Amino acid sequence: MAINVYLNFNGNCREAVAFYANVFGTERPKITTFGELTPDPEFTLPEEAKNLVMHTRLRLNGSNVMFSDTFPGMPFVVGNNISLAFVSENLDEVKSAFNQLKEGGKVGMELQETFWSKCYGQLTDKFGIEWQLNFGSDEEAF
Repeated sequence: MAINVYLNFNGNCREAVAFYANVFGTERPKITTFGELTPDPEFTLPEEAKNLVMHTRLRLNGSNVMFSDTFPGMPFVVGNNISLAFVSENLDEVKSAFNQLKEGGKVGMELQETFWSKCYGQLTDKFGIEWQLNFGSDEEAF
């Protein structure tokens, strides 16, 4: 089980990750762009999204710090571009935490299967803290 920090950027994620990798002396991370995702026949990916970072992460002093660009058209507010990612190999724990955190909050994405997880969801709790909950191991998170 882990709680990881997830940082969002407004189109400059690749630059930020390279900067942090250099500062902390880590290896260059593997970057997945929105354009690398399997196409969805019901959704046309905007051209400006194709080279944006969908996900990457750095291991900094024993902690995972994850990064992505916001999708075109999604709100981006400096200072609100950080969320906490709860990762657990216990599915019941993920579901329980999600259901408790959503009380009085706002669900952005109900728990569901994604291409990286059997169970993933996003929400903002009643205190305004953004959470991502993910079933899986810390090493393969996202």
